[in-house]
Amino acid sequence: MKFPLPHEKKLPHEVPIHRPPTKLHNSILFSRIAGSLVGLAVGDALGASVEFRPRKYLLAHPVHDMTSGGTWNLKAGQWTDDTSMALCLATSLINKGTFSPYDQMVRFKWWYRYGYLSSTGVCFDIGNGTRKSLEEFTRRQVYLKRKLHIKDDYDVDQVPQKTVDKLQFNVFCSGPGACGNGALMRLAPVPLFFYRVPHIAVELSGHSSRLTHGDEVAIDACRYLGALIVAAIAGESKENLLSERFYESHRSWFGRKALHQDILHVAAGSFKRQGGYNDGIRGAGHVVPSLEAALWAFWKGKSYEDGVMNAIHLGDDTDTTAAIYGQLAGAHYGYQSIPYNWIHQLYANSLIFCIAEWLQASSYRRRKVLDHKKYQYSSRQYGKSKQHYYRMNGNISKLFPRPGDEAARRSIGDKSMAK
Repeated sequence: MKFPLPHEKKLPHEVPIHRPPTKLHNSILFSRIAGSLVGLAVGDALGASVEFRPRKYLLAHPVHDMTSGGTWNLKAGQWTDDTSMALCLATSLINKGTFSPYDQMVRFKWWYRYGYLSSTGVCFDIGNGTRKSLEEFTRRQVYLKRKLHIKDDYDVDQVPQKTVDKLQFNVFCSGPGACGNGALMRLAPVPLFFYRVPHIAVELSGHSSRLTHGDEVAIDACRYLGALIVAAIAGESKENLLSERFYESHRSWFGRKALHQDILHVAAGSFKRQGGYNDGIRGAGHVVPSLEAALWAFWKGKSYEDGVMNAIHLGDDTDTTAAIYGQLAGAHYGYQSIPYNWIHQLYANSLIFCIAEWLQASSYRRRKVLDHKKYQYSSRQYGKSKQHYYRMNGNISKLFPRPGDEAARRSIGDKSMAK
């Protein structure tokens, strides 16, 4: 699918929808993939109208549906930075066919500077950590312009990852101390794209954080949530996902580097507090309480709807708590579990659903590459930073999924998204 460039000035609902030719054989699997991405966006949109409202306000004015106005004066169903950045990440994975950190930062920059994939056409609700990293990335691109004798911003944004690597350009524009929830809120596309190779999905979930939130706590929060999403897509039970034994039973997914102690504390069940808010669960901007809040909402809830209400009514960073919750809960409960009236109200729902289709289509293609073409992942270093990223050797753009019969589709999404 071809996604518009910033100069085309297309709002998300104006993007032409082109579904992948790959036939989605496994409806249960696709329900989980679509559930994760749509669940993120629905949670974001539900929480957007009361973002930064305290718990006391929400007890007096509970949320039951998508509403307009609020913090950002949005229309009902519009979403914030959480979904915009997730879509930037997803479109990079789909277009590049692999994990390209430079392209991801370029798309984040487009959102920041031009309102790319924003529900309003402008950037809003950007976190301090994300803003600082994108400003730093823009400054570093000046070096690329000089080195490559490039004058135009558009041309430097199109520099291939291979060229960036040769110049040892450090794309990771964050470091210690940047431990907000801005990477966790957008994470889902990475584990959705790489779910067939869990150890790669987990490691790249961590690398996706390094771009804007380089503290080890933020990185490991993304590794842990990435593993949970992969396991949910594989059909593991809710009991297993929330078990204090989850980390040890999936230890091979995490490689040699153990999780940070703060995240190990969460994995051991620090979120299992019956009193919720009264027992210290908070929907705050720091990554650890955000992760705890989302997992608490999932633990306490009996359905997607029940849990997302739990997340929002904690107050404060309501949209992000609900978006983090929605990634995991949507992957577990599936797309059908999300109330249809919320999906119907969700801004640009057809585009989000189509992107979920492309993520699954790409994952099928990736399985063929891994199993039959024997491409290998290799790590590289960015100069003095010693940060790693993964790429796939060979030209993946030459590989295309088999054409499918659109008329014969029986995926759940074709029915439930029909207007």
